[in-house]
Amino acid sequence: METILFLGFIFLIILLLSLRTVAQGTVAVVTSFGKYRRIMTPGLNVKIPIIETIHRRISVQNRSVELEFQAITIDQANVQFKTMLLYSVLDQKEETILNVAFKFVDERNFMQALIRTVEGAVRSFVATKKQSEILSLRREIIDHVKDQLDNTLESWGYHLIDLQMNDTTFDQIIMDSMAKVVASNNLKAAAENEGQALLITKTKQAEADGNAIKISATAEKEAAQMRGQGIALFRQEVAKGMSEAIKEMDSAHADASVILFSMWNETLRHIAENGKGNVMFFDGSTDGMHKTMRELLAMSAGDMFEGIKKKQ
Repeated sequence: METILFLGFIFLIILLLSLRTVAQGTVAVVTSFGKYRRIMTPGLNVKIPIIETIHRRISVQNRSVELEFQAITIDQANVQFKTMLLYSVLDQKEETILNVAFKFVDERNFMQALIRTVEGAVRSFVATKKQSEILSLRREIIDHVKDQLDNTLESWGYHLIDLQMNDTTFDQIIMDSMAKVVASNNLKAAAENEGQALLITKTKQAEADGNAIKISATAEKEAAQMRGQGIALFRQEVAKGMSEAIKEMDSAHADASVILFSMWNETLRHIAENGKGNVMFFDGSTDGMHKTMRELLAMSAGDMFEGIKKKQ
């Protein structure tokens, strides 16, 4: 009875040692006396105690690592990079798992090689660029690193999923100088915009002033033409009236000087009423009146002569 219990106990221990659980998202590499034997998939697995051992458990899930390193541009500017690297095991094929399990001594050595490879790819690219170009070449840097890493990682059994440049900074002196350049460019652009706005304003103002002068000149020209036409019509009507009055005086055998004397008096009265305080001097003597009458008679005779010539 004791022997049966002992054998049962031994069997239970062997059974417990034989059963192994592999978590979801991982695989287990099994070796026999140090040599690769097989791969355990997720779930409950059986291994031969003492003969088989689990050499390494490998995660096939996505993994990430953050890197911080420095690079130097072609113009000797220091650039600090903060990078996030996302990678995973290429696939779950036996050859891939063997590469992951046996290419490196352990995970620490793999991470060291991965970090140095990324740093080397970034530094080799940055070393050919100027510091003023780095910020605008983030996508080119990422593409360059991916091209450099893809084949290498595949030979290790891994796949690069994504590489992100989360932060790119320079030394404080360079950052200050870049800020001054940006500020000066903004001031230059603002001055250019202000100058263009002032030019447009002055141009529009000059156009408006020119249009106003043109409109005013046109209106003055039209007013002058109308004033001239009015004066000409007034003179024509006066001449007609005087001619008709003289004809009537001749037919009545009256002296035409009466008309001229009446016109003289009317002129003086009109000037007195509409002079607006202006002082005007006239010769009020008899000789002066006779002189004025003779001049008016001469003008009237001349107008009549011109009228007769036009009729002829």
